[in-house]
Amino acid sequence: MLAIFSAGIAPGLALLSYFYLKDQYGSEPISLVLRSFISGALLVFPIMFIQYVLQTENVIPEGIWSALFTTSLLEEFFKWFILFYTAVKHADFDEPYDGIVYGVAVSLGFATMENILYLVANGLEYALGRALLPVSSHALFGVIMGYYFGKGKFIVPRGKWLVYSLLVPFILHGVYDYILSWEKIWQIFITPFMLYLWWLGLRKVKSARELSNEPIQKMTGT
Repeated sequence: MLAIFSAGIAPGLALLSYFYLKDQYGSEPISLVLRSFISGALLVFPIMFIQYVLQTENVIPEGIWSALFTTSLLEEFFKWFILFYTAVKHADFDEPYDGIVYGVAVSLGFATMENILYLVANGLEYALGRALLPVSSHALFGVIMGYYFGKGKFIVPRGKWLVYSLLVPFILHGVYDYILSWEKIWQIFITPFMLYLWWLGLRKVKSARELSNEPIQKMTGT
């Protein structure tokens, strides 16, 4: 059990540390990052229950609609909601890159708890594949969500960026889940899609760091 727990939590902590250490303009309080991580982890249980009900009652048809709404929209909306109420309004969220730190923390909290539960149910042999796909993809969805949250807090028009902070991860997550539903050919498409996600995520990291280096007055237009 210790091996499963270690394998389940290690990828999430490694990715969180990577993006946390990218914050070169003032590290965020560990307590707030940890709170965001734990909040994301606790999201797994209500989301699992809602998904179970939707699937049992066959509310949403299988295929693209299930990928978009049963998984993608549900998970990204709850992460977006938690991010908004645990971090964005906090005084320590004082530069655009902070959105990425907290977005990744919430997403990786969710991915880590989900990963532990999956490995407990299915075995340690899935640990590498889970680290490369679900955990990494959640981290990158968190990067993108946090990037737009950071713009939404500091750059006008704020409403547009907050809409993007939910819409873009929702669409990318839906595409990811839809690819995985292609039983015999998903391996052909998932590698280029993950490479694209990493390219996009690292590009957002670079952009957020550049924004954080600009004066707040310039970003807000005041």
